[in-house]
This record gives sequence, structure tokens and C-alpha cells, in this order.
Amino acid sequence: QVQLVESGGGSVQPGGSLTLSCAASGASGYTYRSSSFAWFRQSPGEEREGIAAIGVGIGTIVTIYADSVKGRFTISRDDAKNTVYLQMNSLKPEDTAMYYCAARTGGTVRWNLEREYNSWGQGTQVTVSS
Repeated sequence: QVQLVESGGGSVQPGGSLTLSCAASGASGYTYRSSSFAWFRQSPGEEREGIAAIGVGIGTIVTIYADSVKGRFTISRDDAKNTVYLQMNSLKPEDTAMYYCAARTGGTVRWNLEREYNSWGQGTQVTVSS
């Protein structure tokens, strides 16, 4: 099972940017490269929401986004560093939440469901406020 550690959260003004990182360890390079990763977020009193995922297709990298972040957030992976990133631009107050990284072996069409992932990080807080 992959261990995940998020970093990069913080406070930013509306319209600002942040980049979150998710460092993976505890698995072979092959396991990491064949894994899919996702970012979820959760605000107080709300359910955890899947916002972006990245997987490996046949000869390509596949990414998918929730409508709430499409066009503003970008998920990427650096297999040499075993790290997944979430670049967040044009941040809004409603983006305020705890952000979690999740991983699973292989892909899934149900990318935004918590139960599809068996590894989770501890979360990093993002606060968007003026």
C-alpha cells in the first residue's frame, strides 16, 4: 500500500494560486507508475468531493476534473519523483477546504468515489479569503 503525504496548502486571496504536492512512498516504481491518483476536498459539514484524477492509459496520461474546478485546476504527475501535483489557479472562497490525495492500483471509471481508493494522505488545508 502506498503512503501519501500532502503539502503546499496555505492561505491565499481570491484570484490567487497554490500548488499542492502529494509525495508517494512505500511501493515499487512499477506500482507507482501503474497507480491512479486523485485529489479530494472536504469543507466543514460537507461530504468529501473528488475534484481531479490522473491515471495511466495505453501510451498516454489520462486526467479528469470535476466541473467545479475544470479550467482552473491542473493535476499532473512526476513519476521520477513519485509525486502528484495539483496546480490551483483563480482560487475562490468556495475552494476553501481540506485537500486530500488518494491512490489506487490501476484505473477506475468511478474516479470521484472515495471507496475506489485504498491509500489516503493526512490532508492539507487551503483557505481562500480576503
